Amino acid sequence: MNLELAGKRALVTGASAGIGVAIGEALAREGAQVLVHGRDVARVRAVAGRITSAGGQAAITGDLATDDGAAAVYLQAKKAFGGIDILINNAGAYEARSWFETTPATWRMFFETDVLSAVRLILAVVPDLRQAGWGRIINVATGMATTPQIVMADYAAAKAAMVNSTVSLAKALAGTGVTANTVSPGVIHTESVERVLREAAQRLGWGDDWEIIQRRWFEDMLSDKTVKRLGRVEEVADLVTFVASPLADYINGANLRIDGGKSPSVN
Repeated sequence: MNLELAGKRALVTGASAGIGVAIGEALAREGAQVLVHGRDVARVRAVAGRITSAGGQAAITGDLATDDGAAAVYLQAKKAFGGIDILINNAGAYEARSWFETTPATWRMFFETDVLSAVRLILAVVPDLRQAGWGRIINVATGMATTPQIVMADYAAAKAAMVNSTVSLAKALAGTGVTANTVSPGVIHTESVERVLREAAQRLGWGDDWEIIQRRWFEDMLSDKTVKRLGRVEEVADLVTFVASPLADYINGANLRIDGGKSPSVN
């Protein structure tokens, strides 16, 4: 299927590892020009090199947790490509802790890194997208935004705010040719997710055997999943790439869960 992404300019934040890398590679394979964003210069350049071989190009760095940092990132994007057509807000942080191990500081941190980082770039890019009459904003959240667990309450609440604000953003952009959607992955197997699951397993007294940890996680935490495995980064990337394409014009204000059927609803 031709997704009609050739020549589209995409900025993928948090693209130096995990899901972000897969999204950048998938967009590049479809002919998009990809800006790889991250905070570690060496890692960002390495990923950009991989994506360049697939058809994309360019690397930018910067801290989106501050107003100045986000402004600098968008300025780099405009200098590199003259602007962007697709914004993928994938940057964020997460840590495994129980509700009563959270603190006001951790709640504030997640709202800065996982919500306001996206808001800053959205406010920067929307005027250009409106003027162009076409664009895509895709915010990467989490299945826990709508199906919270006993761990990571501060992170999940921040992502829930992202899901909510994306709906209002889509309504605010009505008639402009710019769509806004959320993609909410479930438990996707990345290095960082494995680390978080192992840390949670230690807290829960499950030991350090990875096979046992996965089985206990599905038995105790994810027993309502209809697909009994961890998700793959490529699966999330394929969904994001389709939603970013002109073929997805009729998808707007949606929260697209890709979580193996975690607590499926009739809505």
